[in-house]
Amino acid sequence: MALRIGADNGYQGLMNHETLNDPLALARRTGWPEDMRMLLLRYPRERWETHANLGGMARFWLSRHAMFRELSALIGTITGDFREGRLAAPDFPGRLVPRLQFLLSQLNAHHQIEDYHYFPIFRAADDRLARGFDVLEEDHHAIHADMARTADATNALLRAFAGDADAVRRCGEDYATASGALLAGLMRHLDDEEDLIVPLILDRGEDALGVAHHG
Repeated sequence: MALRIGADNGYQGLMNHETLNDPLALARRTGWPEDMRMLLLRYPRERWETHANLGGMARFWLSRHAMFRELSALIGTITGDFREGRLAAPDFPGRLVPRLQFLLSQLNAHHQIEDYHYFPIFRAADDRLARGFDVLEEDHHAIHADMARTADATNALLRAFAGDADAVRRCGEDYATASGALLAGLMRHLDDEEDLIVPLILDRGEDALGVAHHG
C-alpha cells in the first residue's frame, strides 16, 4: 500500500519562493489585512447562510470545503491515535492511506478548477481583491509542496513498518510534522479563501458574476 500524488498536477516546482517572506504567505499570515476585509465587514460569516445571494455554486463550493475540514480532522485523529499508541501499527495504513489519498486527489482537482476557472472571474470582478487572489494561488503552490512532502513521509513510514522500531518512530515523527504542516496550512487557506470569495458573491450575485449553476 503506497500513497500517490500526481506528478503532473501543475504545481510542483512552480512556487515563487520570494513569497515566503511575504507577510501574506500562507505560513505567516493570520488572516486578511484590513484593506481586503471591506466586503467581509459588510457580509460577516453569521449572515452568509441566510443571504439570498448564496446560490448553488457557493453552497456546493462550501460543502467541498466542509469535506476537506472533516477529512483533515479525521486524519489528525488517526495520526494522534497512532502516535499515542491507541492505534496499532498494523491497523494504521488501512485507516490512514485511503483517507489521505482521497484528500490529496480531491485537493488537486479542486485547486485546478479554482485557479483556471473561478479565480480569473473573481479577480476581474473587483480590482481591490486582485492581490488576494494572487495570494490564494500562491497558497495552492505551498499546499501542493506540503502535499508532496506528506506523501513522501507517509510512504517512508509505510516502508519503515517492515523494519525496526527506531525506524518506525523516526519516520512517524517525520510524517506527523509533514502532515501537521499540510493540515494547518489548509485550514488557514480555506478560512481566508471563503472570507474573500463568499462576501464577493453575496455582494454581486452568482448570475452577475457568471458563476451560477443552472440545470
